[in-house]
Amino acid sequence: MSSPRSTSAPATVVVAGATGDLGFRIAKHLLQRGATVRALLRPGSSSKPEAIALRQLGATLTEVNFDSIISLTAACAGADCVVSALSGLREVIVGMQTRLVKAAVAAGVPRFIPSDYSIDYTKLPDGSNRNLDLRREFNQRLDQQPIQATSVLNGMFMDLLTGQAPLVLFGLKRILYWGDADQPLDFTTVEDTAAFTAAAALDSATPRYLRVAGEVASIRGLQAAASAATGESFGLMRAGGLGFLATMIKVTRTLVPARDEVFPPWQGMQYMHNMFTGLPKLEPLDNDQYPEIRWTPIREVLAKREQK
Repeated sequence: MSSPRSTSAPATVVVAGATGDLGFRIAKHLLQRGATVRALLRPGSSSKPEAIALRQLGATLTEVNFDSIISLTAACAGADCVVSALSGLREVIVGMQTRLVKAAVAAGVPRFIPSDYSIDYTKLPDGSNRNLDLRREFNQRLDQQPIQATSVLNGMFMDLLTGQAPLVLFGLKRILYWGDADQPLDFTTVEDTAAFTAAAALDSATPRYLRVAGEVASIRGLQAAASAATGESFGLMRAGGLGFLATMIKVTRTLVPARDEVFPPWQGMQYMHNMFTGLPKLEPLDNDQYPEIRWTPIREVLAKREQK
C-alpha cells in the first residue's frame, strides 16, 4: 500500500551525483513528476554533455564546492529533500556524504536519501564487502543527524547481467554460479531504481528503508529467462561452492588489489558472494509502494541485449 503523499506545491529536490547514470535518471524522473530539481555540480562541470542535457530537461544547475559545508548549505537552501547518487570510495561515500547531510540539516532540509542502491548491507557482517561497509559506516553517521532518512535498497542492477556481471554467459549458453542454484536473488534495473527513488523523494512519509526488486530469481530462474529471451537453451555451470569463491576473492584481491578503483574485479566477486549466501536478501519488498511503477523483468533486459 502506498504511503500518504504531500499535496502541497511541487517539491524542490537537490540531487548530488546527477551527471552519473543513476543520478541523471533520478533527476529525469523527478522532473517528469513535476518536481523542481537542483543538480549539484563540481565547479566547471556545467559544460559537460550530461549537465547540458539536465538543463535541457529543466533542471537547475548549481556549481558547488563539495569540500565546503558552507557552500553545500547554500546549495541546499529551500529544498524538501536531498538525494545522493554519489559514487566513490571513503572520501565520497563517507566524507562527502557526511558534509552533504550536515549541510542539509543546516539548511533545514527535512529529508535525505543516501547513495545506497544495493543489496541489504544491514544484514551483512563487517568486512564482507568493502563498498557496502562504507555505506554502513555512513548510515551510522546519518542516523545521528536530526533529519528523516530513507535508504533505497534494490539488490543488483539487472543491467549488469548483459555484460559486467559474468553470470549469463551468452557465448557459452551457460549460467555461471557458485553455491546453490535455487538461492533467490534480487535484481532491479537502473531505470526502475531511479523511478522508485524519485517517487520516494517526493513522498514525505517514507520509512527508514525501502526494499525493491524488479524480479526475484534464482540461478535456475536466470536460466529460464535467458533461454526465453534468446530462443536458445541455456545450461548451468557451477564453478564451485561459496568457500571456493571466497578463496578466489582473496587471491584476486592479493594479485590485483586496485585499491583506488571503485569496482575492481574482486569487489564484484564480493557482491556475488554476498548474494549467493542469501544473507542480504531483500524482505519484505516494497514494490507496491508506488503502484504506477512497472517493474522490468529479467527476460526483457536480456532480450534487448540480443536485439542490439
